[in-house]
Amino acid sequence: MMDAMFAVLAPGTLLSTFAGTLIGVVIGMLPGLNGPIGVALLLPFTFSMDVVNALLLLGGLYMGSSFGGSISAILLNAPGTEVAAATALEGYPMMRAGRGDEALMYALLASAYGGFLGVLAMIFCTPPLARVALSFGPPEMALLAISGLAIIGMLAGKDVWLGLAAGCFGVLLSTVGQDIMLGQTRNTFGSLDLEGGISLVPVLVGLFAVSEIIVQYLSPSQAQAHKMTSVGSTFWQITRNIFTTHRWVFGKSSLIGIVIGIMPGAGAAIATFIAYGEARRSSKQPELYGNGHPEGIVAAESANNSSVCGALVPLLALGIPGSTTCAIMYGALTLHGIIPGPRLMQTSSDFVITFMTGMALTVAFMLLIGYFGLRLFTLVLKIPSRVLMPCILILCFLGSFSISNSMFDVGLSMLFGIVGVLFKLTKIPVAPVVLGLILGPIAEEGVRQSMAMAKAQGVSLAHLVMGRPISLILCAVLLLVCYASYRSFKKTAAMGGKVDE
Repeated sequence: MMDAMFAVLAPGTLLSTFAGTLIGVVIGMLPGLNGPIGVALLLPFTFSMDVVNALLLLGGLYMGSSFGGSISAILLNAPGTEVAAATALEGYPMMRAGRGDEALMYALLASAYGGFLGVLAMIFCTPPLARVALSFGPPEMALLAISGLAIIGMLAGKDVWLGLAAGCFGVLLSTVGQDIMLGQTRNTFGSLDLEGGISLVPVLVGLFAVSEIIVQYLSPSQAQAHKMTSVGSTFWQITRNIFTTHRWVFGKSSLIGIVIGIMPGAGAAIATFIAYGEARRSSKQPELYGNGHPEGIVAAESANNSSVCGALVPLLALGIPGSTTCAIMYGALTLHGIIPGPRLMQTSSDFVITFMTGMALTVAFMLLIGYFGLRLFTLVLKIPSRVLMPCILILCFLGSFSISNSMFDVGLSMLFGIVGVLFKLTKIPVAPVVLGLILGPIAEEGVRQSMAMAKAQGVSLAHLVMGRPISLILCAVLLLVCYASYRSFKKTAAMGGKVDE
């Protein structure tokens, strides 16, 4: 362990880790860019590097980008990554209320502390948690995705029916493109550009950022001045709040992030929305959500960053990438002659221990970069709207274009910007649309693969699910989520379709 500490504290390793984390924060801030894109761009530069430095450069980028997306989500309502969409639901209203720096500090500290818990889970629990990940098959992934979709009832806000309609719209969008099992095109209306499906980034950019720019352009009087507060005093105050007032939400959300991060293919976006929905469900003041409640930021960001190291668990222990970023990091490992899997601890134990220790350093660097960059981040709000809004719009379009180098995606972001404006005018929540678009393909693939498994085994789908212990646990979770959503629906119906604020 001491050798690992000395290796991590070597000047070259410190520089690589810091550079990766800084680049990750910047990439996460830019709408349309994310961790996988950043890791893929940096991968060629790691060929000539030492394996530890190379992996910590990529690991720092992974951790930094997970937090960076929250910066643009809070300040501009333009989530840099899909996982920051839940943060925007509370962070942007806080910014509009003059509490943008407070929202950023909540996001930073929740990300850092959640990321640190994820590192501890990776260090001490990799073997047993990896064995749990092996038990996840199509039935479990289907139940997990359906549980996430059931949270829509708790994200709907004032009108459950509108929320459910928005969720169905998101699921419908996810069906555009090629059939998951058969490969046939569907719902493309003869368009070649739609055969690859509707990318999440143009939808995200359009519904959140472009729509907000249009609304502010049409109603400039809605823009509010940003009030600065003392960053030094809020650091300790917010830290105390996270570990006292919000301690249960923080602990529960971090655990959700770790567990879901371990499940290969689940992704941090599912973790953040499930954690946010659960925090809203269990809150004693759910009416505060959607209006700038710090607890929602704590839930989303702690789950977001704790899932980073959770996704690394199956990569190191089983050789199974837990996310897209981990799949690219798998390639980086193999290029340096290290094969992830069950024998990794036997053949390269020094590397594993050094890498795990170094990931704790990425959290520390992320905290430092976020803390000292907070004033710099908020300076963007000093820029006049006539200059800032066009710049944001250009970044949004560049981010959409970068997904597949297609102007069609730019057109989609403009289209969904108009859709977002209509949603705002009709009070339809946008979060269920994003959730439906993310979880729709996962639920469909899991259900259809489960049906194929049941048919191959000659049993019913119910028999297949009941014969798998983890599926039974997830069924119980699904029932609890459905019950909570039903209570929300019942409360809305009893009050004539509206919930008191």
